[in-house]
Amino acid sequence: MSGAQWERTLTVTTADQTHALAAALGGVLEAGDLLVLTGELGAGKTTFTQGLGEGLGVRAGIISPTFVLVRIHPNLPDGPRPGGPDLVHVDAYRLESAAEIDDIDLENTMDTAVTVVEWGRDRVEHLSESRLEVELHRAVGGERSTEAQDVLDFDTDDDDEPRTIVFRGFGPRWAEAPSLLENAEQGGN
Repeated sequence: MSGAQWERTLTVTTADQTHALAAALGGVLEAGDLLVLTGELGAGKTTFTQGLGEGLGVRAGIISPTFVLVRIHPNLPDGPRPGGPDLVHVDAYRLESAAEIDDIDLENTMDTAVTVVEWGRDRVEHLSESRLEVELHRAVGGERSTEAQDVLDFDTDDDDEPRTIVFRGFGPRWAEAPSLLENAEQGGN
């Protein structure tokens, strides 16, 4: 668990469940929150982020920012959370270090937005004293992938295969797990 204050594990069986779980989480996120998403290709990181966006009430059309590195999705004044935070969606897959993260200048939006960084582990921890890590694992060959970063499975057509989602909270903002995760299998503290 390496420093996490708590850990919760959930299993979802469909992309819709992944989306719904993330939408519920989006409803409790605040400006300044940093989420670090980890998982192999096709694990559901973008589906999860789309759900977060729905829960945050930001403009629809969230797609992976793979080629642009960063996409900003503004909060909708007529959405479910008018005046709420924007969503900054980052893909750090091709970035090698924290210095390259600094070059894209996320500090300017950190206080006013929820920042979601795909492939951000070991690259973005310096941006905030608190973070929520979300690890998505998809079944590959009938077994849960434990080496998520090492498995490249390009057959992503089966969005409804089971996925295990592990949440870990770090820092004062995430001293306790959100109540929506309390029914999850508990690990750690």
